[in-house]
Formats: sequence, structure tokens, C-alpha cells
Amino acid sequence: MSSIGDLVIKVSSFVFVLLLLALIKIFNKLWWTPIRIQNLMVLQGVKGPSYRFIHGNTKEISNLKRDIMSRSMSLSHDILSAVQPHIHLWTSIYEPELCKEPELCKEILNNKHGAYSKKKFQGYVKMLLGEGLGCAEGEKWAKLRKMANHAFHGESLKFMIPGMIASAETMLEEWKSHEGKEIEVFELFRLFTSEVISRTAFGSSYLEGESF
Repeated sequence: MSSIGDLVIKVSSFVFVLLLLALIKIFNKLWWTPIRIQNLMVLQGVKGPSYRFIHGNTKEISNLKRDIMSRSMSLSHDILSAVQPHIHLWTSIYEPELCKEPELCKEILNNKHGAYSKKKFQGYVKMLLGEGLGCAEGEKWAKLRKMANHAFHGESLKFMIPGMIASAETMLEEWKSHEGKEIEVFELFRLFTSEVISRTAFGSSYLEGESF
């Protein structure tokens, strides 16, 4: 009986330790780390909305988006307040310090010394984005950047302009047939993007190839 009792005590202790470690990890992720980052940002003069336990600011963001979606949109190019209402609101309230010096912006984007680390993606997001320029760092980023420089050089882009113009003209002709009617611009812009890529990269029309 004593051996069974010892086994139960050991298993209970092991489960207790696991639960305690899990609680510590949850506390660190949902409270300690966000609050520490918030305090560090405040010390640097960067202010923002207060962090709320567990859900952070997601509830407030959802309420703002739900409110803006319940109202009719005016015909305006100022779409930030509709697409990202929380950013529009918080920017006007907290007035964040933005980097406006061209040389400093260039240094940040070049990131030669690795001072500005990129977010590490995991799981399906990493599978979707791969390890391109947006995710790579160090020597791998430099190699990819060098390869991309040739494709996106000013002289190379000049040869793409006629294809882009032809694609835009095709889309505008399609719009004329719907004059006075409501159209689904999302689908038309998807076709426009596909058409531009097809013409500039492969020298053929996406719409013509889709019909085969």
C-alpha cells in the first residue's frame, strides 16, 4: 500500500509542477511581457491604449470596426478611418512619434547592424509567406535583395509600363460596360493584378489564357 501511496504522491507532484509551469508561462505571455513592453515604450515617450488582460485591445478594435461597418461610407479617398478605425483613432489621440528624417528611414530599412529585428512567423503563416525579403534577415536577406534589385531597377520597370497601361485600359473598358450600375471592384482588381503580372512577367494576357 505504501508503494501505491508513494506513486500517487509522485504523480500528483509531477502534475502540480506541470500545472504551475503552465500557469507561469500563461502569466508571462498574457500579462508580464505586454506590461513590460508597455512600460518600456512609455519610458521612451511612446504612448498608446492601455493593455487589458487576456484579450489586450482586440475587444476595443472589434467594437470600433463593428461601429464603422454599421454606418454608410462616403465617397472619399480617406479610407483609413473605415479600414483601420483603431489606428485612425489612436493616432489622433496619442500622436505617435514618427520617423520623418529620410536618412534615418533609410538606415532603419537597410538594417545593416541588425538592430531592427523582424517578427518570426510560425506554422501556416510561415508556410504561406515562405522566407522571402519580408521575413529573411542577415546574409540571406542581402542575397535576396541583390537578386530583386535587378528585377525592380528603374530601367527594368520602364519596360513594364506599356503592359501596365494596357492592363489598366482593359479594366477601364470593362467598367464602361457597367456604367450606371454597381460593380464588384474586388474581383475586377484581382483580374487587373493577374493581368499586370501576366503581361509584365510572361508577355501574354491573363484573360486570354483563362479562356482556354
